[in-house]
Amino acid sequence: MNKMTTVKKSIITAVCIALCVVLPQAFHAIPNAGSIYLPMHIPVLLCGLICGWQYGLLCGLVGPLFSSLITGMPPMAYLPPMMVECAVYGLIAGLMMKLVHTSKVYADLYISLVVAMFAGRVIAGIAKALIFMPGQFGIAMWTTSYFVTALPGIVIQLAVLPTLVFALMKARLIPTRYTNEA
Repeated sequence: MNKMTTVKKSIITAVCIALCVVLPQAFHAIPNAGSIYLPMHIPVLLCGLICGWQYGLLCGLVGPLFSSLITGMPPMAYLPPMMVECAVYGLIAGLMMKLVHTSKVYADLYISLVVAMFAGRVIAGIAKALIFMPGQFGIAMWTTSYFVTALPGIVIQLAVLPTLVFALMKARLIPTRYTNEA
């Protein structure tokens, strides 16, 4: 796989951070759409999958912060747990793409994506239970908010992200992972 330059990774990260601000605005016209469709998670996961863990982590921290400062969403009270969750998504997506090599692009992408999505939800749940909402946040609330309510967003992420990354490889906008695919 050819490596991307730091400049290209930085530009992609900046675009993903901008999408963290813009994409949720398109969904917030629908009541409760942020917690249902998870629009901010898409650019963070995308950044981690394409650029690596350092850039995914940065996008996961800065994206929600900029969105909150510019648009007021997420609200300041919900910003810290959202930053933790998104930071873990970007970090783990990038680490998994570095570690997983099945010789199949889609397999690598799905494994990395599923592990990142699960890790982000677990770490965010632990952070809420121990730091942000001690004594108020339990397993039932975690399951409901991170899996049941978020199911449409989870499905969208699983359907869109691997195909998008593969299409970017096929178009040669990002380096191909394996020479025989893309």
